[in-house]
Amino acid sequence: MRVKCVLCDKIDKLDDQLPLAKRLRNRPIHTYMCDTCYDRIKKRTEARKEAGSFQLAFEKKEESDWV
Repeated sequence: MRVKCVLCDKIDKLDDQLPLAKRLRNRPIHTYMCDTCYDRIKKRTEARKEAGSFQLAFEKKEESDWV
């Protein structure tokens, strides 16, 4: 299966039997990101978390024992 990275437009080839390939084939909303782009985003996100400038778009709600 040929896939294209969303960010850098690099074309990669995935084995058809990989879970990622099946996920991309069956659910078109999922997108593919190459390993270099994924690592770059991961490093920058971790750096922002350590700097304190990272905020989630949603807050985790704690479940109550009463519900």
